[in-house]
Amino acid sequence: MGAAASVTQEEASKFPQYKILGGDAEFDKLKDEEGKVSGDKYADPYLKYGGTYAGDAKDNADFKYVTFDTLPAFTPEHKSLMAKFLTPELFEKLKDVKSSKGYTLSNAIMTGVVTPHLGVGVCAGDEECWELFKDLYYPVIQGWHGYDAANSKHPVDLDPSKLVFTDEQKETFNKYVVSTRIRAARNISGFSLPTGATDEDRAGVEGVLKQTFAGLSGELAGTYYELGALTEEQTKFLLERGFLFQIPSARNLLTGAGAARSWPNNRGIFHNEAQTALAWVNEEDHCRIISMELGGNIPSVFARFCDLSNAIKESAEANNTKLMWNETLGFMGTCPSNLGTGLRASVMVVLPEFNKLMEGDNAEDKELLETVCSAFDLQPRGSAGEHSAAEGGKFDVSNKQRLGFSEVQLVQKMIDGVTKVVELEKMLAGGSTPADIRATLNTAPTEAAPAAEAAPAEAAPAAEAAPAAEEPAAA
Repeated sequence: MGAAASVTQEEASKFPQYKILGGDAEFDKLKDEEGKVSGDKYADPYLKYGGTYAGDAKDNADFKYVTFDTLPAFTPEHKSLMAKFLTPELFEKLKDVKSSKGYTLSNAIMTGVVTPHLGVGVCAGDEECWELFKDLYYPVIQGWHGYDAANSKHPVDLDPSKLVFTDEQKETFNKYVVSTRIRAARNISGFSLPTGATDEDRAGVEGVLKQTFAGLSGELAGTYYELGALTEEQTKFLLERGFLFQIPSARNLLTGAGAARSWPNNRGIFHNEAQTALAWVNEEDHCRIISMELGGNIPSVFARFCDLSNAIKESAEANNTKLMWNETLGFMGTCPSNLGTGLRASVMVVLPEFNKLMEGDNAEDKELLETVCSAFDLQPRGSAGEHSAAEGGKFDVSNKQRLGFSEVQLVQKMIDGVTKVVELEKMLAGGSTPADIRATLNTAPTEAAPAAEAAPAEAAPAAEAAPAAEEPAAA
């Protein structure tokens, strides 16, 4: 990675990113008959756009942070909002800024530089970063969420009793919805986020969360699995249910941001006995909580989500800390895309008539479901992600917004929006045309929100196939 001459496997293994960019398996794919790899094939992709390995206190044996003394050499391949808003002047203003935990601008932008396809392209390494680097973060937040962080306040409301879910809606959801899930990230103040964490940070976070899980009772009581100590049988069990989180790769945030250092130490998965509550520890955030169940009982799923969120909050406070939250950005974490509520409420809903249109030849009709969902601030995903048809007509439909609305507001918008989508599905089944559907919206098709980069599929409820991948929580 960087040398011009051919290198042996022993030599290559000493390159900074050898292990995390594929290691022995990647070397074996590239080696010649002499067991060597040409330097031009094995050049370090992390230095392709500038920067050097200047030494960073967070470096370890399998990952080295890149330091940028000058603005990275962005190319047309760089799609992120970070690349758009990081001007030479802003770079010069922030390049020497460092948080008290040692997180720098170079650390924050590294994932978006070395992984050009990402849509956000910037991360936070600790809570302090959100203030120190706000001149970069706030334009990115505006571009991603349409939220003016400099002049807005974010509401929070985790009271499931405020949801309105009528008997008629319950009947509709029971008929059309296969499964429901609600997820969000939670991070614990005082510890660096995974992109900037030390081994001590990760161990401290895991300790607080283990205490949380051990104190859960009733419906939430369950089992915590340490990722590095999984048996073959446990791995198979978790894989079959879609409970294992993403494995670091050259194309995801975990790798390019340094969040996969010392993998899999101090990472883990928790689920309750009914497999309707799930938590991922020290993946992209300190903890991602997921509430799920078969069917369309949204209030039940949201109530469980709130209980799990409150349990983590109480555990943090019992350890003399708190969750990362402020009135401007809401719940804070690793990526600007998951600020605010960070909440994604989704249903797997059966829409065969919309699916027929998506599988047809009329270009405008193919986009009808997306147009309809956009009118209600929803986002549909088919079997292959956005803009695709769905096997069996089962679409993953979720809220688009994260920031500027409370949890109750977003879940309610999902309930009411899906109700309308099903009404329009019934109209199509009854003989209405796509033109009739557009007329009911009384609005021209709207432009889609910024597309999110590919991400791993989250866990689906037991006995339900995992839905299409959702947007990454990270840059």
